[in-house]
Amino acid sequence: MKAVVQRVLDASCTVEGSVTGSIRHGLLVYLGVDRGDDEEIMEKMMGKILRLRCFEDERGKMNLSLKDTGGEVLIISQFTLSADVCHGNRPSFDSAESPDKAEKLYRKAVEFIRNNGIGAAEGMFGAHMEISYTNDGPVTFFYDSSALCGTKMAE
Repeated sequence: MKAVVQRVLDASCTVEGSVTGSIRHGLLVYLGVDRGDDEEIMEKMMGKILRLRCFEDERGKMNLSLKDTGGEVLIISQFTLSADVCHGNRPSFDSAESPDKAEKLYRKAVEFIRNNGIGAAEGMFGAHMEISYTNDGPVTFFYDSSALCGTKMAE
């Protein structure tokens, strides 16, 4: 599982002219599901993202999390994060999970965020989406469940 996490002042997702989700202050999370990812990996990754202290405290230090700031999450499924771009010029998506399994984990990730008391807006799985946001910083992080202590991500 991979995620690109951006601290934003605002973010929204539009599909065919209709807004599917929007947030004010918080995190924009692009989530890619790799073949073999499961609910345990998803919960560890989402937990790390929710605990990420990337918001500034009164001294200007990145020391606050979403819960501390009342931030929200816009979560967007993005299978292209699973692309292998090391060979040739055309990306290979062989390591991406099948759409039906990936969508189930994506839905569980949205549910996990909400169950942890954080507002969550979402894109539309499998759709062509237009994402608008104002990156705050810019502050951007990349999570890869296989690189964070193997598939066993530290708390």
